[in-house]
Amino acid sequence: MSDRYSIDEVTNLAARALRRAGASRAMADATAAALVAAEMEGLSGHGLSRVALYSEHLRQGRADGKARPKIVKKKGATCLIDAHGGLAFLAAALAVKEAIKRARRYGIAFAGVTNSHHFGAAAYHLAPVAQAGLIGLAFTNSPAAINAWSGRKAFFGTNPIAAIFPRERADPIVVDLSLTEVARGKIMLYAKEGKPIPLGWALDKDGNPTTDARAALTGSLTAIGGVKGTMLALIVELLSVALTGAAFSYENDSYFEPGNKPRIGHAILAIDPEALVGAQAYYARLEALIHTMLTDEGVRLPGTRRVRAAAQARAEGIEVSETVQRELRALAG
Repeated sequence: MSDRYSIDEVTNLAARALRRAGASRAMADATAAALVAAEMEGLSGHGLSRVALYSEHLRQGRADGKARPKIVKKKGATCLIDAHGGLAFLAAALAVKEAIKRARRYGIAFAGVTNSHHFGAAAYHLAPVAQAGLIGLAFTNSPAAINAWSGRKAFFGTNPIAAIFPRERADPIVVDLSLTEVARGKIMLYAKEGKPIPLGWALDKDGNPTTDARAALTGSLTAIGGVKGTMLALIVELLSVALTGAAFSYENDSYFEPGNKPRIGHAILAIDPEALVGAQAYYARLEALIHTMLTDEGVRLPGTRRVRAAAQARAEGIEVSETVQRELRALAG
């Protein structure tokens, strides 16, 4: 069973749970807003189901609820932010703010984050970039989930990639993908509900195909496109870790069992179209592409489903499963 809640109601409930677990008000509010936004867009694996996990990490000391992100190095169009072991969302917001500021000045900017935590839905962080009229890219690593090509052990993270392309008079084009056949958060939901996963999504810790969601969470996930997916995971690993000094995916223990304090890395890239062909020419070229795409019946622009789902959530509230309801109420006190 499930019930519908208003956005304000679930946001307050999630924030209360996180504060009770030890997060500062600023960290709890930023995190709750991000999780509810994901839930609104139908991304339940990155939504309210994460409150229990984050709360557990705060209580265990795997995340520092009082951490305040800080710029530790800057040079021209680049900067490095230390999240100091806190939940990711305050650090990510600072990275986005700096990337926008520097892209406006230099035409392009790169903001890296080190010593962070789970990034949530990657495209969420890019909305302010598009609102500023800039193109945005986001990358993050995560605890080991994908086996290296021909290997049997989890080595790379799910390592999501997100991109956003602003439009002049319409919602932006949004691309957000994990480099696995299915997002780890979705498998987490299956595990929480005690449901089997489809064969082909994951391997157990011994490298065998599995339909057991819990075994998948401690094993490895199947990369999209075989070797091509693992090569993309390598690229993301280097962009978000080698450039920031964060911990590689294989150095981070699973979020879902006792382990070390995550030291995840993120990267935000912002590009100003005005610095290249010019904003108006960029918009014209983008709309020409979109117009031609849509002449093929059945084509759907990336991001449109999320926009519709969020609009419905604003109008009708958010549907929350009975399992997550019980968790939130217990955690919020």
